[in-house]
Amino acid sequence: MKYAAIHANREKFNVSYMCKYFGVSRSGYYAWRGRWGQPDKDDVLGNLIAQCQEKTRQTYGYRRVKIWLLRENGLVINKKAVLRLMRKYNLLAVIRRARPLYQRQQRIMVYEDKLLRNFHADRPNQKWVTDISYLHTKQGVLYLSMIKDLYDNFIVAYDTGTIQDNSLVYRTIRKAKKEVADGLILHSDQGFQYTSPGYLNLTREYGILPSMSRAATPLDNAPAENFFGIFKTECYRRQKVETFEQAKQLVHDYVVFYNYERIQLKSMLTPFEKRRQLT
Repeated sequence: MKYAAIHANREKFNVSYMCKYFGVSRSGYYAWRGRWGQPDKDDVLGNLIAQCQEKTRQTYGYRRVKIWLLRENGLVINKKAVLRLMRKYNLLAVIRRARPLYQRQQRIMVYEDKLLRNFHADRPNQKWVTDISYLHTKQGVLYLSMIKDLYDNFIVAYDTGTIQDNSLVYRTIRKAKKEVADGLILHSDQGFQYTSPGYLNLTREYGILPSMSRAATPLDNAPAENFFGIFKTECYRRQKVETFEQAKQLVHDYVVFYNYERIQLKSMLTPFEKRRQLT
């Protein structure tokens, strides 16, 4: 485009001046002019790649495009050449972008699983589990972070936010600070919020022992998932949630109901009643 602009205005302005203005070399411009009007040698392959991306909704990266060209057209082409053409014609995949660098840099603190699916606790504030869930509204997604005590299933703390970031988790832990006891284990999955240095610093400050599920093993944190499942079945999915404020109110009302009114079948008590027995 720069060379074309220079060529179109070559009779009005000095070519050397325009090359300097556009940040290109004179030799590059004259080489382009020598090729100007000649057919683009990449045009055929570019059209084939465009067909591939149209059929696949522009979801293929250059490796899959290379395979597609071989399967559909019998073409053997170097993957670097495919990548060059995809960049040239703006045909790069539009999904599955890498996570932001700050998240990938923070995924460095991974802890041993101190629970090993032993979800029994002998006293309050001995073992906690935590996680984040998605609450869909017409305004967008509201994220719910909560901490649950494995002794009585009491929801020790929760917080919500429209951004799933580290501060959501930190706020939840700070709300639970007054309940922290010696030797408390806080178990989570390997989400980036729980592997961040800030999470490590906060747990150290409060004397909490971090524990973490194994990668891609959701059953290691089943009690946390269980609460979200109950909440959505008994409350959230029975509503047409329009706004964030409506979602926040539903969360608040249900946590109060769950902690102080909902009877647990195993103990025949509410979480608060069981908790009060020992505290």
